[in-house]
Amino acid sequence: MREVDRLTTERDGVHSLQLMEAAGKHVADAVRAKLAMFRPRRVAVLCGKGNNGGDGFVAARLLKEARIEPFVCLFGAADAVHGDAAANLDLWLKASGEITQITDSASLEAVWPRIAEAHAVVDALLGTGLRGPASGVIAEAIVKLNQLSRNATLARPATILAVDIPSGLPSDGQPADGPVLFAHRTVTFTAPKVGMVLRDGPRQVGQIAVREIGSPPEIVEQVGKGRLRWSEPREFLQFASPRQAEGNKGDYGHALIVAGAVGKTGAAVLASWAALRVGAGLVTVAIPEPALPVVASHTPEVMTEPLPATDAGTISLRSLENGRFDAIAKGKRALGIGPGLSTYNETQEFIRAVVGKRAAPIVLDADGLNAFAGRAAELKKPDGVLALTPHPGEMARLVGGAIKEVQTRRVELALKSAADWNAFVILKGHQTVVAPPSGEAYINSTGNPGMGTGGTGDVLTGMLAGVTAQFGVNDWARLLAFGVYLHGLAGDIAYADHYEAPLMASDLIRAIPRAYHHFYFESGRG
Repeated sequence: MREVDRLTTERDGVHSLQLMEAAGKHVADAVRAKLAMFRPRRVAVLCGKGNNGGDGFVAARLLKEARIEPFVCLFGAADAVHGDAAANLDLWLKASGEITQITDSASLEAVWPRIAEAHAVVDALLGTGLRGPASGVIAEAIVKLNQLSRNATLARPATILAVDIPSGLPSDGQPADGPVLFAHRTVTFTAPKVGMVLRDGPRQVGQIAVREIGSPPEIVEQVGKGRLRWSEPREFLQFASPRQAEGNKGDYGHALIVAGAVGKTGAAVLASWAALRVGAGLVTVAIPEPALPVVASHTPEVMTEPLPATDAGTISLRSLENGRFDAIAKGKRALGIGPGLSTYNETQEFIRAVVGKRAAPIVLDADGLNAFAGRAAELKKPDGVLALTPHPGEMARLVGGAIKEVQTRRVELALKSAADWNAFVILKGHQTVVAPPSGEAYINSTGNPGMGTGGTGDVLTGMLAGVTAQFGVNDWARLLAFGVYLHGLAGDIAYADHYEAPLMASDLIRAIPRAYHHFYFESGRG
């Protein structure tokens, strides 16, 4: 990021002060949006001596111009601030602003009650220039802020907002040696930093907002040589092209959803409905015969195929006899397998047989993944294309580890598993990871905690099968990342309508049209 900033200034003539001004404006905008409902609005801006503190001084000045009086603390002496940060400290002071200098534990304790009662605390203490652990009074402040951030019994602060990166978090992905701030939200600039997506980074950054401050995207592409990509609209422009006037349903693919059982028809409904809503030309559900009427009556546009059932009302191995299932799968451009199928032994054998053939691109989820718990080595095949969509618990069962280990090694484990299984691994959760066997992973930027409810995974399976049927697998890693992005975006729209706790999986499907509209608009083609 330092190289990006340098080239932006040298090659494009954008002064570093302009970059800092833009960064501070985005922080101020985020604070104003978060505190729109509060009267009065109490904001504490905690600034370090470096450029991160400079961003904080800009944000404080712009908040003051918006008639919000921030309480600004400088951790250090004013004469130790240099460069662009010093210029913006001077501008803050000239705007009739005041600073409280904090240089030791006593001065921190003296002002702490005022910081603790703020509706929002802006963390502009340490940025990407951090070398070594946070120390001294800044480390003390981080510890005290974390006590506020993680104490659900306290009403304040409403938000702890980190500027660019939470203080103390190493930006390049190495383990932190000292305390790291747990932010509710991070406003970062130009692109996320690697440390935000590795180890505990996703928990420490909270919700990420990536904001442009003037660096051209081509410079970021030129300088960036890592194996991680941040999912955002410009990554998926190829999927924003309008359909041809002469197009018909056959042009947009036929998806087959293999899902459901007696008592678990909802999973089949959600997956098939989502596949159709995301744009597949045709969708068929293959389901145990006793469960078929429920699915057929829900979405009239979805076709159904009955399969022989076990005594438990699940798919029977007899479905494979005489080429019955092969005939159903013939001509399908994508298969979504797993939601609601159950862990009944005979049905699990059916799943392994179908996945072993890989006659078409397969999206494997839920009980489809359970069929390979303890036998993940069977997933590896030299040909065919397979995507797995485990949540952390399912991933732990596949690799024979603990959920905590999965969560602390999300990116590394997803990439390793993708290579080991010759499959695409979509490790769900906050910042879902899409890892192809080739080694370059996408980190998802959309979604919210309200999506932690039954059925949202079934919706994702259907959406991935639907976009695969529609666009094919020529650039499947990017397409899968697009499907995950669109799924999270629909969840964010549903969140705006219903908030977190009331959100249901079907709300995501109803929000897919608006998610597409938002994507088209953001990509410049709406």
